Parts: sequence; C-alpha cells; structure tokens
Amino acid sequence: MNTARDLAIVALDLAKDHPVNQGELSLALAAAEVFDLLDAGALALDGDRITPNAQAPTGDPLLDDAASSLVRREPYETVEEWLWRRGRGLGQTYVADMERAGLTVRPRGRRIPLRTGRTVPVDSAVRQRAEERWSTREPLLVALADAAGVEGDVPDQNTDPDDDRVTAVLAALGDAVMELEAVRQRRAIEDAAFDNVWRGF
Repeated sequence: MNTARDLAIVALDLAKDHPVNQGELSLALAAAEVFDLLDAGALALDGDRITPNAQAPTGDPLLDDAASSLVRREPYETVEEWLWRRGRGLGQTYVADMERAGLTVRPRGRRIPLRTGRTVPVDSAVRQRAEERWSTREPLLVALADAAGVEGDVPDQNTDPDDDRVTAVLAALGDAVMELEAVRQRRAIEDAAFDNVWRGF
C-alpha cells in the first residue's frame, strides 16, 4: 500500500477546483511515507523518534529513496525533523514522478503555470485504488488529506486511528503545519512593514 502516492493522487484530483498549498502537501506526503515505511518494515518508531531497520527494497523508487535517506546514527531524528527535511519540495517530486510514470498528464489547450505543477491523474489501477480509499473515507488517508489542506467531502468524524504510532506521526504533522503557517504570517508582516518603510509610513 502506498499511502503517499494515493494522497498525491487525491490532492491532484481535488486540486482542479481547490488548489493545495505545496508546503502543507509536502509535509503530509512526508508523513505518509513514514506510514508506508512502517508497513514495509523499513523503520520503527521509538516515541517520536524514527529508528531505521535494515533497508530492503519496497518496489517503489520514491519510498526506496526515503528509506535510504533515514538518519542511521543515534539519537536518530524526530518525526517532525523528518517532515521538515524530507518534505522539502516533496509535493513537486511526487507530481514529477507520477507524470514520468504516465499516471498523470498535463491538460492540453490551456496555459498552466509550471510552478503550480498542475497535472491530472489518468484512469489507472493506481488512481482507482486511491479513489476507493478516499470514497470509503479511510481514516488515515482522510487525516493526511485534512492536514494537507485538501478540500472535499471530508466527513465529520474522528480520523485518529487507535494506534500510538499513528497518533505520534499525525501530531508531529499537525505541529509542522501550524509552524509553517506561523512562518508565512511572520513573513507577511515583515513584507508589509518593509513596504510601508518604502512608502514613507
């Protein structure tokens, strides 16, 4: 199961009408990779720290890259440290990878800014699996999508599974998303102050 790729497809499907911020999506994808690598046995969680296991191919190049980039020296890194380090530009990485694999295409007949990475998923078994998980409102996928700011028919329900590892990762993701928003607000205030100086205020 590739939760990260499924999340990317869900985001692209819904981003046609509700663009998703790359920052939040990248952080959520990094969190999804933690769950995928847990499932693959490539890592374990010791509290909020990621403990790498013996590396074995997952069959997915991006997940293999994620596994190879795990910190393998004590005290290891926290989940939030991983989210910030691995998450940098990860949304664009997944978009580009899916386009190379033929899972997405760029719509023709419209000028779409490259910086948005706007592509649309093609009909495929991968897309069908992602849509099935989304349509059945799988709690983990819904929680990750919510953190990424994906708009859609998200049900009013508790999306936190009863698993300490899941709770720890989702909590770190929530903290990272809030910190990202705080950074944006600080920059907006600083930019506004700078503009006011130049205007003579």
